[in-house]
Amino acid sequence: MPSGIRRTIGQLLIGSLPGTSIPPELRSLAREFSLGGVILFARNIEAPEQVAELSHDLQTLATELPLWVSVDQEGGRVARLKAPFTEWPPMAVLGRSGDAGLASRFAAALAAELREVGITLDYAPVLDIHTNPKNPVIGDRALGEDADTVARLGAAIVRGLQENGVAACGKHFPGHGDTSTDSHVELPIVEHPPDRIRRVECVPFRAAIEAGVAFIMTAHVLVPSIDEEKPATLSRRIVYDLLRDELGFAGVILSDDLEMKALAATYTVADAAVQAIAAGCDGVLVCRAQAEDRSRDIDVQAEVLEALVHAVEDGRIPYTRLDDALARQRRAKERFLAAAVAAGWRPLRQVIGCDEHADIAEEMARYL
Repeated sequence: MPSGIRRTIGQLLIGSLPGTSIPPELRSLAREFSLGGVILFARNIEAPEQVAELSHDLQTLATELPLWVSVDQEGGRVARLKAPFTEWPPMAVLGRSGDAGLASRFAAALAAELREVGITLDYAPVLDIHTNPKNPVIGDRALGEDADTVARLGAAIVRGLQENGVAACGKHFPGHGDTSTDSHVELPIVEHPPDRIRRVECVPFRAAIEAGVAFIMTAHVLVPSIDEEKPATLSRRIVYDLLRDELGFAGVILSDDLEMKALAATYTVADAAVQAIAAGCDGVLVCRAQAEDRSRDIDVQAEVLEALVHAVEDGRIPYTRLDDALARQRRAKERFLAAAVAAGWRPLRQVIGCDEHADIAEEMARYL
């Protein structure tokens, strides 16, 4: 195995931590593998100043490249940062407004608050189209019920976040909007034929790609008309052939959390990580978002990294695939992280929850 692969393979992982500070086990893991980043959940967050300090401390784990400090901050019911951060209405209200300018101002304000506490990657916008009213997981997280609305407003959010220093991640490819089950619980099935998926579900993702979106997250859904066997996250036909080759996405493809039951019921987390990278993903999320027992968090992340090393050694992940994934991660970090890490800190309460942001949230809420 070429020298340095064990050291750099950690760039493919965005992991999690159990509490509000960095545990010794994660520091040890970072010394052995150059970690790609960390996702924050409510369990990691107490106050803006504490989040800023934690983000700063996480960067001390970095070696050659800074870490992504990431979060799910969509607005509505998926928002890890609560008051005194600005609390945003659900994205369905932007769909009702139809106002791309409002979407841009929302995204710029959101980015300003994230950037102030050292968060550099937001898993937003949701680009799923809410075409199934019985969908238990998307609902008012979606920008709308038609492809054009979601595409137009989603692209505005991408630009608003990224022009203000925060990498955006469109999700969940190739579309989780027309499903009737929750991938946190079981594997949803998308029954549409490929031409319908290209004509409808792919439209917002094309718009986000044209807007320069840095990341796209895969969905843990089965699309039998494209791949009868493998969920989208593990399917080369979907990840590489459709998203990378046909749609021309040049950024970072990231898996959704590999510990969600849609995958974990069938695959070990380590095996899912290997298959996801081999299929064309450039990174994997491993964050045990729903686990009650956090004692295994770091152990699972270590198992994933060991499995990736072995997969490169035995050829299941070709060196060219690894090099491509690492290069895409590096380009994204060079694009967003150098300036963010060097920016330093300002008085947080001048930005977080400020009157200007509250006014934008109030304007959005008129469409509830």
